[in-house]
Amino acid sequence: MTTAAPLTPAEVAALPAMPSALQAFAALNIGETLGYELIKQGQFPIEVVRFGRAFRVRKAELLAYLGLPELVAAEVQSAAATTSDAPGVQPGAPVEQPAHTSK
Repeated sequence: MTTAAPLTPAEVAALPAMPSALQAFAALNIGETLGYELIKQGQFPIEVVRFGRAFRVRKAELLAYLGLPELVAAEVQSAAATTSDAPGVQPGAPVEQPAHTSK
């Protein structure tokens, strides 16, 4: 039986924002059977989000768990840059809050 090689930090950084459980297992260098057993027991080291039959994890949590804080910071900066580049959004512009109404 062969085991897939664990992902390198660069490969982990290239994962989507919500990697699959299988991608998370590869990043953590654990097998599929152990990974799903940990999820089932509620012992997986990071939060698992279920979408129907699919299991996903948050990339930022995976990076933090793996001790790759520089990649977490890069993810946050990238997300902030994407948001500030959105059309019609001025950086530093005040955000309108809905009026609070009493009943």
